[in-house]
Amino acid sequence: MPKISIKTHPKSKKTQVLQKAVGQCEVWVKEAPDKGNANEAVIRALSEHLGVARSRLNIISGHSSRNKIIEVE
Repeated sequence: MPKISIKTHPKSKKTQVLQKAVGQCEVWVKEAPDKGNANEAVIRALSEHLGVARSRLNIISGHSSRNKIIEVE
């Protein structure tokens, strides 16, 4: 299963996904990192960008960090 390394930017003015290289992205989301809201927004934005269902994306590392590893099933 492929893994994607992500750097997140919570509390941004807009939601945006920028693919830097194969397997590396930066994701800006409007939500604050409270109660997992930013993590959910990152998964939502990334699923739209990749064209896959949200249920196929899992955060496997970095739940409380700006740097995350996402696994695509």
